[in-house]
Formats: sequence, C-alpha cells, structure tokens
Amino acid sequence: MNIIFAGTPDFAASSLQALIEYCATSTEHKVVAVYTQPDRQSGRGKKMSMSPVKTLALESTIPVEQPVNFKAQETKDILASYDADLMVVVAYGLLLPQAVLDIPKLGCINVHGSLLPRWRGAAPIQRAIEAGDAESGVTIMQMEAGLDTGPMLLKAVTPITEQETGLSLHDKLAEQGASLLTKAIEQIAAENIHPEIQDDSLATYAHKLNKQEAQINWQDSAMNIERKIRAFNAWPVCTTELEGQTIRVWKAEVVDMITDENAGTIIRSDKDGVLVATSEKLLRLTHMQMAGSKMMAVKDLLNAPARQELLAVGKQFGLIA
Repeated sequence: MNIIFAGTPDFAASSLQALIEYCATSTEHKVVAVYTQPDRQSGRGKKMSMSPVKTLALESTIPVEQPVNFKAQETKDILASYDADLMVVVAYGLLLPQAVLDIPKLGCINVHGSLLPRWRGAAPIQRAIEAGDAESGVTIMQMEAGLDTGPMLLKAVTPITEQETGLSLHDKLAEQGASLLTKAIEQIAAENIHPEIQDDSLATYAHKLNKQEAQINWQDSAMNIERKIRAFNAWPVCTTELEGQTIRVWKAEVVDMITDENAGTIIRSDKDGVLVATSEKLLRLTHMQMAGSKMMAVKDLLNAPARQELLAVGKQFGLIA
C-alpha cells in the first residue's frame, strides 16, 4: 500500500516512527507523504518551530505537506496526486471533510487515545484521569465526517493507576497506539479486518484543555482536585493563588481526614507537604512551583523562610468565584 500519514505532536510521531520502521521491513508498503500542521512560533523567543512529526519525516526523507486547511481544490489535488491506498491520521489537529476522507482508496484510519465511544474529542487522555476511569486505551477507527464516530477496527486496553498523570498515560498510549497501528495495517492489507459500529449512547466528549479550568477550586472535593492535578500534569498544570502569587501544583495526595476550617485553608505545613482543607477530606500538596522558580518538593521549598511564611498555617488559597 501507498500510505499517507497525517499528524502533528509527539503522540503522533510515535506512530509515524513505528510505521516507518514497519515499512522498512516490507517491500509491500511505503509512506509516500506526511501531512502536518504549519510551522508555528513557540517558546519565549517566538521562534518558528517544526512539529515533531515534520522533524521525523524530514529525517526520513519523506515529502512533507503543511496545508492550513483542505478548503482549496488545489490542496485536495495535491493529496490525490500521491495516489494513496490509505491515510493514517494521528492527532493531526485539522478536521478532514468527507471529500478528503474519500481520496485514499481504502479511506482514512485514526489512532485515537481512548476506548471509544468513551471520550471522543480533543483531550481523551486527560479527561479519563480527571473522571477517575479505571482504564483507558487506544482505538483504531475508520474515519468518517463525524467527530470520532467511525467504525472501530482494533482496540487495546491500558489500566489507569492511582499515580497516573496526563504525561505518563500519554506516553503509554503513544507506544500502544504505534504498536496497534502496524497490526491494523497488516489486517487491512490482508482484508482481515472486522469493523464494529460505535454505540453512540455510550459516547462522552473530551473537551479541549485550557488554562482557565486548571485553576483549583478548593470548594471541590480532595479526590476531584487530586485527579485534576494528575490529569493536567504536564499541561496546563493546576494553579492556585495565594497573597497575589500564582502557584503551580504538580503533585498531591488525598488525606482521609476532616476539618472545620474553610476550604482552601492551610491546616499544616511541614516537610511532608502543605495540608489544605477542601469541601471533602484534606489534600496534601507535595510538589509545587512558585512564580519564577522550578518545580520542587515542598520539603525543599520550605527551606526558604519567605516561603515558610507564605505557606504558613491559617493562610487561605484563593477560591474560584
């Protein structure tokens, strides 16, 4: 098969790497082109940077296309010129209209980081942790015009541990998705694939992450806050306000105790962490990041007298209005 790959971030690069290695061992399949989002400014210097997928494609001397969208007929014609049998889409970041999905002879398949139909949408990995799901996984899906609604081709399950973060689960599913993709291509080539229609009644939507929702609401339960802290590690990272300072919270743990103190109030502050009241049980913050500093364990952070004073017992973190 002639295969086009479309993807942008690290999650997608794992699948592209597996696909390149798979094609290198086979004379039957070839990656004829890679599609990825246009180069964008990033970092403090606002320098133009390539996506991880583009970097990998160039290293492998694969032609790269970076359309802004697929509205122009010329863009569709370029895609058609590659005479692809199959298009593999992984976290591309662009919606593909039906006219594009129909161009490859066998259509387009997607590597999606959830056990569909649960968590369709942009942030399935983080939403699964935030919701307290016991497991996640990867689904290989035949794409159609709806958002992650197409027939399911293959699935693989990954348990979500009590220590799982958005970053750790991302890395597990990136590796799992890459492995499952090559298996799917083998079965598609052999015409040994059996699509399963999704049950739309079981679908949930994984909204895109944003920095505003990363603000900790101390009137929530300790369990819900702790899940969100893990889910939003390493982006956008949960934050809280204290005396005009924004503090990022990287790790925390639920403490099965109750208190009469108002939510957000610091109950204890020592080498074990900063113990904070919530609406249900207590939350111990163990790794934090002050403005202009790096992430640190609280036991190290409290070595500075100024921070001991800032995080003293009785202080109250800001609440979301």
